[in-house]
Amino acid sequence: MNKDAQRMVWRTWQGWAAVLCLFLALPAMALEKSPTTADHSKFKALQGPFEKAKDVTAACLECHTEAGEQIRGTTHWTWLYEHEETGQTLGKSKVINSFCGMTVTNEPRCTSCHVGYGWKDMNQPPPQAENAVDCLVCHDTTGDYWKFPTLAGYPTSIPREWPKGSGKMVMPPDLEHIAQNVGASGRANCGSCHFHGGGADGVKHGDLDSSLINPPKELDVHMSPDGLNFGCSDCHTTMGHAVSGSRYQANARDTLGIDVPGHTDFSRASCESCHGLAPHDKPKLNDHVDKLACQSCHIPAFARGGVATKTWWDWSTAGRLDEDGKPVKELDENGHPSYLSEKGDFRHGENVVPEYAWFDGTVQYTLAGDPLDIDNPPVAINKVEGSPDDGKSRIWPFKVMRGKQPFDTERQTLLATHVFGADDSSLWSNFNWEKALQAGSDMSGMPYSGQFDFIETTMHWPITHMVAPANDAVKCGSCHKAESRLAGLGGIYMPGHHSNVWLDRIGWLLVAATLFAVLVHAMARIVFSGRKGQ
Repeated sequence: MNKDAQRMVWRTWQGWAAVLCLFLALPAMALEKSPTTADHSKFKALQGPFEKAKDVTAACLECHTEAGEQIRGTTHWTWLYEHEETGQTLGKSKVINSFCGMTVTNEPRCTSCHVGYGWKDMNQPPPQAENAVDCLVCHDTTGDYWKFPTLAGYPTSIPREWPKGSGKMVMPPDLEHIAQNVGASGRANCGSCHFHGGGADGVKHGDLDSSLINPPKELDVHMSPDGLNFGCSDCHTTMGHAVSGSRYQANARDTLGIDVPGHTDFSRASCESCHGLAPHDKPKLNDHVDKLACQSCHIPAFARGGVATKTWWDWSTAGRLDEDGKPVKELDENGHPSYLSEKGDFRHGENVVPEYAWFDGTVQYTLAGDPLDIDNPPVAINKVEGSPDDGKSRIWPFKVMRGKQPFDTERQTLLATHVFGADDSSLWSNFNWEKALQAGSDMSGMPYSGQFDFIETTMHWPITHMVAPANDAVKCGSCHKAESRLAGLGGIYMPGHHSNVWLDRIGWLLVAATLFAVLVHAMARIVFSGRKGQ
């Protein structure tokens, strides 16, 4: 069988496998559009009244008897991740980020996004009571359930002002109504935390923000109601409440292809698990698959939905007050915060072209206590590993978050920051870095010499959402030209961008030889045609 015939057979198999994959996904997709087989409003256990949100969980567990234990075994609960490749213990309770530092020094603000109730001391494990699990945050379908930002995962039980000083009051949720209208998780459920990481909508990831709750097709062809109308769990498949996909150990190069019953377990949150290993009908495009992640071509830019993402955060300037000793707030020309006394200077971006790097899926972190190379900033909060020669990597798109963070000048380590809290030691209460850093050290157990300064840092965030329709994918000329978006990336030869002096010389020599041969041939014809005439 020749290569063309083999390619035709392979494409036919890929096509039928894709149809099978879509057919198998239809029941899960339908959960977003139709009711479940159970009408929860008829369940006696959910009639209430419920004094606290924990009481709803207790009612849920009367039927879903194993759900609590399942949740408590997931990374959504433990906020821990044991990295098999690097040996590092990661997770939200361990890593330092380039936004608000560490979660462990800022309870209960950070734990308002925990999938449980009442985690106020992150030096201790999460609460282990059965009813400490929050069922509603993932299964509310009314849009009326909201974990209050400063209550360690609880919704408010009394009217409270939010944002502080705004005069706007948040009322307690109607727990009976919400409990009787639970259903499958949707984009809004996941987004209630994942869209708002870093303190506000779109701040952290760049490719996750509230525009994805109901996106147009040109923003995300998978999630749009005019496209496939996928929920998050259609790709991030779930078994026993454990959700597939990880930013600590990503599946950077999925070589298994389409999920097939009996062959794979539907646990891969990868493009290949639906689209296969040769997704294009043009062979030349498929030639790129071994070097480029799908996201590199099909996500031309992030923060495309009208929500800006932070690209720079300089903590070193925090604490400046006005002439009356009041906090300062300044906005840029687009209305985004450019300075806050509590947080320092910011820069925002929309329609941001990603930065690119070879990525094998492994991410190495600079953890508390790790020594810094302070003579060669910026310090990498995390490093994405990969090489063009390892056979495991592809070129991936990233948001690279930049900024300045405090570090211990004597120990040469990053510092934990205590920014949230009504106590006198929090930065947002007193604007005093000395007190805030000492409190951060006391709360985290990290050693601190008492001497600090600020150092520039970077942090990589892989871009995997906001997939554009095929017609809006990155154009060939965006890479194959002098000002290529892949400029500076080693390990790949791109015609139109790279040049090789010897290849160029050989090419011009062949052109000259061809031209010379044509001229010689033409002259010979002229000469010999004249002799025939004699």
